[in-house]
Amino acid sequence: MIAGASLTIDLESLAQNYRLIRARVAPAQVGGVVKADGYGLGALPVATTLIGQGCRHIFVALLAEAMALLPEIGDRASVYVLNGLLPGAEAACARAGAIPVLNSLDQVERWSAQGRADGSVLPAVLQVDTGMSRMGLPGDEVDRLLAAPGLLAAIDLRFLISHLACADDADDPANADQAARFQAIADRFPGVPRALDNSGGVFHERGHFDLVRAGIALYGGAPRHDAPNPMRPVVALEARIAQLRTVPPSTGVGYGLTFRTTRETRIATIPVGYADGWPRCLGNRGAAYIAGIRVPIVGRVSMDSITLDVTDVPETHLHPGAPVELIGPHQTIDQVAADAGTISYEILTQLSRRYERHYRPALAGTPDRSTAP
Repeated sequence: MIAGASLTIDLESLAQNYRLIRARVAPAQVGGVVKADGYGLGALPVATTLIGQGCRHIFVALLAEAMALLPEIGDRASVYVLNGLLPGAEAACARAGAIPVLNSLDQVERWSAQGRADGSVLPAVLQVDTGMSRMGLPGDEVDRLLAAPGLLAAIDLRFLISHLACADDADDPANADQAARFQAIADRFPGVPRALDNSGGVFHERGHFDLVRAGIALYGGAPRHDAPNPMRPVVALEARIAQLRTVPPSTGVGYGLTFRTTRETRIATIPVGYADGWPRCLGNRGAAYIAGIRVPIVGRVSMDSITLDVTDVPETHLHPGAPVELIGPHQTIDQVAADAGTISYEILTQLSRRYERHYRPALAGTPDRSTAP
């Protein structure tokens, strides 16, 4: 290994997670969210794996992400831009064949004008705000849009969507409130397919409209914090011991000497740090595993290295080059996130390109035979 650590991405587990979600929400279709470079795991291998399972709807956040992906996947799936378009990006979006998610009345107006200029009806998704106060047309803009039907005349409206704010807690009353608001708005757009649920919403005990947008659950993250995680882990991160030393009691470790030993202590240093996406806040609170034994991080996480207390690990497992589990069977991305006081999304998307990456291919699956609207 020439890198500081090895990141293994199991595309078969990704495919199995897609199939689990598809079976749960049928007859609704499943779209895959591959924004932020496939949650840090590689947008292209993730997207092609999902397409191989029958996914025909790929969501990114930015037009630049769509433009990088579309030449590689061609017409095998539609690619939607969740953040919509900044002024002046309409022509580039139309040329690329990306489908914008229109989040405001002015975006609708600009996309409609682009369609008229091109002499064509351009595809789009319309997002409405049902209570998150982030992206999407608020109620007054929905009213104004419906009062001016000419605005949609040059638009092929593929989906009406909204987004749940509290989906990871199925019992939060905001979920039912948003679903009811969404249904009321959707009734005003007869015949337009609907999409509301994200990964958390997939596991709510109700209908799922026509499409769900699966994100973190595809990558093995827990879709809900109030229930066991049903998803297969997709990533494993393994470092190697770079150096070992034994230090006496009352010895400071790391920048600022924020940790002091209370006994003769065996210290292992691994070549991973915050430049690799390992959160600095895990100093003196996170851990790794060696031979299944928890070894705490002692001292601060540095830019390129971490120090571990390996005193309780048998010497047979301690030598330069010995494997150290950072993410794996003993420590999931959700557990790392909990130690860091954050969420699994952030852990995944920060995983550095400095890691040596290995992709385990997906096996042939059963494709989704449903017809895309």
